[in-house]
Amino acid sequence: MKLPDTFQDLIAEANQLELYKKIIIQLNKDLLSANVDLELDEDTLPTSLKLVLQEALFYLIQNKFSDYVNLLYIVDVSEIKVREIDGNDTVKLSEAIAFLILQRIWQKVWYKFKYA
Repeated sequence: MKLPDTFQDLIAEANQLELYKKIIIQLNKDLLSANVDLELDEDTLPTSLKLVLQEALFYLIQNKFSDYVNLLYIVDVSEIKVREIDGNDTVKLSEAIAFLILQRIWQKVWYKFKYA
């Protein structure tokens, strides 16, 4: 499986396979497991999804770093990929991490769809 390179590619592929709502469902499960107080409606638009997730990550990085690390662990984001991101700008960091999280969620959803 080749992971999408951009947010737009990820959403396009998810919509093509009719898996966008499953991405939100899986993301909500992982957020709940990580005790992050955020629940997205299944009808959330992709642009809103991206912005809300980025804002939540920005908040976690600034105020609840252990919850942020726990979320990365629960979603199973690659530690190597996280370390490759420049952490000096928290806004850019939260944007990049949001995409990594969505990539990993997409991977989970795609495998469940493909092999269920």
